[in-house]
Amino acid sequence: MQISQLLLTSGLCGLIAFIMTFTVMPPLIRRLKQANIVGHDIHKFTKPEVAEMGGIGILFGFAIAIMVGVYLYPAWQSQLTISLIVILLTGIIGMVDDLIMLTSKEKLLLLWIAGLPIMWVTPPNVGILYMISIPIAVSIASNLTNMLAGLNGIETGLGVIALTSLTLSCIIMNKYDVAIISFSMLGALVAFLFYNRYPANVFPGDVGTLIIGASIAIIAFIGRVKIIAFIVLIPNIIDGILKLKSAGVMERQNHKPTIVKEDGILIAPSGGFNSLIRSVLKKPMREKQVVHIIWLIGLLFGLLGIIIAYLSKGMLI
Repeated sequence: MQISQLLLTSGLCGLIAFIMTFTVMPPLIRRLKQANIVGHDIHKFTKPEVAEMGGIGILFGFAIAIMVGVYLYPAWQSQLTISLIVILLTGIIGMVDDLIMLTSKEKLLLLWIAGLPIMWVTPPNVGILYMISIPIAVSIASNLTNMLAGLNGIETGLGVIALTSLTLSCIIMNKYDVAIISFSMLGALVAFLFYNRYPANVFPGDVGTLIIGASIAIIAFIGRVKIIAFIVLIPNIIDGILKLKSAGVMERQNHKPTIVKEDGILIAPSGGFNSLIRSVLKKPMREKQVVHIIWLIGLLFGLLGIIIAYLSKGMLI
């Protein structure tokens, strides 16, 4: 199949993911509210109720697009099918966590198990340490994209930036075997961002945030772009290091919430854990401003990933 046809088909899968997610979100939001699957937007003074677990819509759009990709790319059926299985398992773990709140250790273990199938489609002649690192990377990446969250659109926007960078990097480096995966997740995330951006009508929940990191890890190993994936995750890595250094492994219910003034200004509380968001909040500002600054940080590393992909074209990194 010609490269132009490969790109066209991959783009088609991305478009399908966008349309499916964008279409399903309004009825999904209504149903989630009717079922009382809601959360309070704690970064608004009035603490309005917002539909939770909206990441189901991302999962739906991605799954449909990958199934179309399997039909159109029979030669890549194994990679696409395994990727879909891992994302579905990760999404299920996210749903369980949203409903009954897993401990950090339980979530890490379950995500490690979810990442095991990727070992079946790794490049040949790799060592045992490489194989073991794959499910570990899925577990870590999923948790990283789950940790840097909480503000309207922040995790979805960072996901869009990271997947855009990975998609362009894969195209630059002629790694078309993962183009369907990256385009499909990107299309679903862009559609979801329309409903999740400030002021959010829906939250992704762990079902949405975990699958972002899982998809990045999948693309990293199947597409052999591990360095690029690491670079686009640097904002999440910085956030994770700040939290671990300041508070260790803290369960979410023990978090000290950000202070919200009546005029909508956010103020980082004295004491408690540190994070990338709270580092930005050294100066009080509005939620939208904080999100845009974090997005800008993500964009800088996304551009760096693209530059490195261009400079490393033809190399297996």
